[in-house]
Amino acid sequence: MGVYHRVKANDLFTPEELERIRHPSDALGLLCVLHAWGVIAAAMALTAWQWWLAPLSFVIIGSRQLGLAILMHDAAHGILTKSKRLNDFLGQWLLAYPGFTDLIPYRVYHLKHHRSTQQPDDPDLELSKHFPITRESFRRKLIRDITGQTGYQQRRSSFANAFKRRRWAMLSGWLLTNAAILGACVATGFWWLYPVLWLGPLLTWFQVIVRVRNIAEHACVPDNDDPYRNARTTIANPLARALLAPYWVNYHVEHHLLFWVPCYRLPLMHRLLKAKGVTARMEVRPGYLDVIRQATSRAPGSGGIQGGRGLRRREDAAAPAIDIPATS
Repeated sequence: MGVYHRVKANDLFTPEELERIRHPSDALGLLCVLHAWGVIAAAMALTAWQWWLAPLSFVIIGSRQLGLAILMHDAAHGILTKSKRLNDFLGQWLLAYPGFTDLIPYRVYHLKHHRSTQQPDDPDLELSKHFPITRESFRRKLIRDITGQTGYQQRRSSFANAFKRRRWAMLSGWLLTNAAILGACVATGFWWLYPVLWLGPLLTWFQVIVRVRNIAEHACVPDNDDPYRNARTTIANPLARALLAPYWVNYHVEHHLLFWVPCYRLPLMHRLLKAKGVTARMEVRPGYLDVIRQATSRAPGSGGIQGGRGLRRREDAAAPAIDIPATS
């Protein structure tokens, strides 16, 4: 039985409070999706206007691609919008397919993670169980991420699996949505924006911040069996929210406690829990740098998975999850 069953909503909130946090909104869900794509379009326009602003646009777009994945995650839970049809349409065609993912298999996979969070049968356990690691190991991972090695391997595996399993609808969705993005770039006279500012961030910066996000969520948590401490909430300042934690993904303990609360209601849920003193028993860290320091605190040559060449390769082989079945 998953640990989240040990927490009952009525033990945390009054009926009136539950009414404030539980209901998805078509307007808010759609607004989040439009915001993500609006930021991406604006960043591309910025570079089309002044090419030397490309590095800034690159980072902004990669961070907003993470935002698309986070909103897809809510759609997988069926809580992005109130309308199921709208939820699944947005989740598949505007959030999953453009990033070469698929909402339906991810939904099946991800719910297993919620049923068995940090337990032996958690499909995401491989992403957290090797921590803490050495700083050198973390550096090697970041180099593979920022140079596109991780992203290329993951996308190549995704395409190979899709062809092998004859998932023609998935492949068609990937090609159609990316053709639409390319077509929009061509129509504006800047075809090169697609490879440089869509595929480029997706294969590099996106992978870096996904790794950081995954580490923050479950690596080095204090107690795998405590629903208040087997995930982590990370306090994020405005810059961190823009670049590392879009759409309130940093409230991860809250999400695991009540996974049917939409992302745009998690800040309110956090405030209510804090007012009740519940956050004092939760795993809450003051920032992402604090989490990374903890996750990279293993001393070189201290044994464990750092103790041998083969074991080190196994530790390095764990790719960062991007909340899609092909990689996590």
